[in-house]
Amino acid sequence: MAVIYLDHAASSWPKPPKVMEAMVQSIEQFGANPGRGSHEMAVKASRVLFEGRKSLAKLFKIKNPNDIAFTLNTTMSLNMAIKGFVKPGEHVICTAVEHNSVRRPLEYLKRTRDIKVTYIETNPKGELTIDDVARAVTSETKLIVCTHSSNMLGSILPVAEIGQLCRDKGIKLLVDAAQTAGTLPIDVGLMGIHMLAFPGHKALLGPQGTGGLYIHPDIDLEPLMHGGTGSQSEAIEQPTVRPDRYEAGTPNTVGIAGLTEGVKFVLQEGVEQIHLKEWALTQRMMEGLMGVTGVTVLGPDLGQNKTGIVSFTIADADSSEVAFVLDQSFQIAVRAGYHCTPLAHEMAGTMARGAVRASVGYFTTEAEVEQLIHAVREIAAHYT
Repeated sequence: MAVIYLDHAASSWPKPPKVMEAMVQSIEQFGANPGRGSHEMAVKASRVLFEGRKSLAKLFKIKNPNDIAFTLNTTMSLNMAIKGFVKPGEHVICTAVEHNSVRRPLEYLKRTRDIKVTYIETNPKGELTIDDVARAVTSETKLIVCTHSSNMLGSILPVAEIGQLCRDKGIKLLVDAAQTAGTLPIDVGLMGIHMLAFPGHKALLGPQGTGGLYIHPDIDLEPLMHGGTGSQSEAIEQPTVRPDRYEAGTPNTVGIAGLTEGVKFVLQEGVEQIHLKEWALTQRMMEGLMGVTGVTVLGPDLGQNKTGIVSFTIADADSSEVAFVLDQSFQIAVRAGYHCTPLAHEMAGTMARGAVRASVGYFTTEAEVEQLIHAVREIAAHYT
């Protein structure tokens, strides 16, 4: 029996065929260091990176592709942004549904730089209003960090409204697009986003070990890493030119070659159409699970806008046990536990046993959703 993969919120799978083809071509034909030589293979490798930046700039409506720094993942991007921007004594606002990739760097800076952090609580469904954010702003607030969508509840936060608030107050906005890059339209200028952290391996359909950070041209981050860039090698300090300033060391050219093809696929299919397809699958999954005795579906209500995430609990069953049975008995891959976002579980009231998270992707089928509903119905019968 084939695996039913419903863990796209962690990593998308399968990938479009051209993603793998581009990676193989990169290894076979020009596996050299980009920006470190003038020979033909190095030049071809450099073109791969530039083509990737151009595709991402088109997707996110970024004017200058060189304002995008490639990273290993969203976690690295968020660390670059937070640690490179926030100075001692400053105040940062974020939400209670942020991933640990936001919370842990901020808590680290609380200990080491004496910064102040305000966590805005959401309702149990992971929703908040712009008024909730506005009330937390002080004269010392320099940065608001906001996830575009909760990776546990699937709720979509009002990023554009927060961006307008930041414009009005002279505050910078950092957005975690781990669950929305490739599935929701993102226009950094229109939405007032100063820094955008995104993964390559989720809805952008690229391989693991890829991601990026958009940095507004008015922002100069202190680099997270220092080292060789292939430019200004005679200088002691890290180069000031972008993107070299933020990309020390040999990049993941093979991965970026694959990511570029994934982004091109997203552009070709259209973000709006991708979201509509995933939303329809999510609504059917929610509807089916809500009809199972003992199952509680978390996050926004049926019919409300959300990303392709459906988290749920079954009576008093431990979420890890449910996920294990789904895997071993039904060959359905889901995620269980706390999803690196404990504050979201506090908001949802699921700290005691975590939650099972099923997440759809572009290649998920209606039949796979129906099989999950059937499997959960069988499992729930043992607990109710």
